[in-house]
Amino acid sequence: MITRDDTVRIRPATTDDAPAVGAIWRDGWRDGHLGHVPEELVAIRTPESFDLRAAQRVADTTVAEVDGAVAGFVMVVADEVEQVYVAADRRGAGVAGALLAEGLRQVDQNGHERAWLAVASGNTRARRFYEREGWTDEGAFDYPARSSGGPIAVPCHRYTRLV
Repeated sequence: MITRDDTVRIRPATTDDAPAVGAIWRDGWRDGHLGHVPEELVAIRTPESFDLRAAQRVADTTVAEVDGAVAGFVMVVADEVEQVYVAADRRGAGVAGALLAEGLRQVDQNGHERAWLAVASGNTRARRFYEREGWTDEGAFDYPARSSGGPIAVPCHRYTRLV
């Protein structure tokens, strides 16, 4: 367990955290993606899909707690900081920065010198945040979002940062 300051506590997720992670993921995904991703992807990103994926991805997930409640999470796979989401009522309080720092630490621990993440091209709030945090926009690309019918191309920007 890593404490970033007196209010944000970073720790590995447990199965008990999956419902909170699913809710934060669903709400944050809708905030940052609606109007910026193919409707085909929106159609399959149901509330149940976020709950299911949160439960399946506990081993990849680290949560941030504030006042004993899950306030956000990060998922890291190899060198990709794959998901970073913060509950709407906790945004602007340092939670995202703490989660991003933890994501970089995990990428380093995984043996990589550079981390990367994908941001939906139209998600300007997230793009500005990553740039303030020292990430470099390497340009547009299509991220292959997973679906049962095969990957769906999502217009994104690839951001990188040395760990």
